[in-house]
Amino acid sequence: MRAFPVRMPSGGRYWTVIDEVYEVEPIADRYLRELRFGRDRAESTTKAYAQSVSLYLRWCASTDREWRTAARHFGLFMVWLKYTPAGTGGRVVMGPGAEPVRKESRINKILVATRGFLMFAVAAREAPAWVMEQLYEIGDNRDLPFAAQGESSQLQYRLRARHRLHEPETAVDRATDAEIVALFRVCHSARDRLIVLLLTRAGLRRGEATGLRRSDLHLLPDNTIHDCPVEGAHLHVVRRDNPNGAWAKSRNARAVPLDFLTVRAIDLYLLQREQQPAATECDFLLVNLFRAPLGAPMTPDALNELFESLCRRAQLTRSVSPHQGRHGFASNLADSGAVLDEIQALLGHASPSSAEPYLHPSQARLRAAIERVPSPRELTEGLQ
Repeated sequence: MRAFPVRMPSGGRYWTVIDEVYEVEPIADRYLRELRFGRDRAESTTKAYAQSVSLYLRWCASTDREWRTAARHFGLFMVWLKYTPAGTGGRVVMGPGAEPVRKESRINKILVATRGFLMFAVAAREAPAWVMEQLYEIGDNRDLPFAAQGESSQLQYRLRARHRLHEPETAVDRATDAEIVALFRVCHSARDRLIVLLLTRAGLRRGEATGLRRSDLHLLPDNTIHDCPVEGAHLHVVRRDNPNGAWAKSRNARAVPLDFLTVRAIDLYLLQREQQPAATECDFLLVNLFRAPLGAPMTPDALNELFESLCRRAQLTRSVSPHQGRHGFASNLADSGAVLDEIQALLGHASPSSAEPYLHPSQARLRAAIERVPSPRELTEGLQ
């Protein structure tokens, strides 16, 4: 079992699950189509879910379990995920000192997708109803944070997942300013420099950057000529079905202000873009200028390839991904004094709490916070 991309006659795309002879797993396919087209989830989401569901089906096949009822052995599935690397034919590789092949956060994400698949199967009457009892238990709101309990004093009940690994708290990795400057300096074109700035100075996701149209750029002090009430240079992030697979994660469009450096980079790139005749008719902002198909919109994966190449060229000690540039943008906002709702709006999150993982206070900012606390005179005199 493995994940496989599908392109519909209408142009819509999603990922499904196929077996060794390229036969589609019908229930998984129905679930993934509903995710993509019925619940308006991103193509990349169906890819991640298809990979997770394929792992569950692969485990069932390798252990002679019926997938419709294997939820009663979810704990064993978690052990299999933890110690079974890809390409081992489903055989668990364990022993004294064996290193896990998947982290807790990755296993939890696989479990979320698998639970969703089995819930869909129960709702479609393709799996017995008692499977829900194996996946969830009844919980109440007393174990929720106080802010999430609401104003009602009544006890409220909810479904709580039975299986979940504890995830150690780790800071979300960010691109440092030194790494961003190093990547910027080794860019060979104005387009590549603009891409680095869009991710690290505007905080765009790679799908948002590659989905930008030229008409999304409003670079005037007064943009009423574009029927846009937003003042100053900015760009609009809009969710669309794009032929290059680019997808804005948020359903809500947002305007992202642009600083002088990014506006200047856009000007230089548009001059370079005009020198490629094949790009004339393409409304996408970022297009292929140096390799076929010339003039076609860049794909999100092309940004990954670009960053890998830039990291090698800059001789960085580690690989920096496009999303780490977004992390660095959010961290720099926090270091400069931006409050949580400002970071939320600029990143395009639905809730302020969604922006919290992107906040990585520097040691200098933590020390400054300590030094702002006044010292009572009595303490000072006691140390003389």
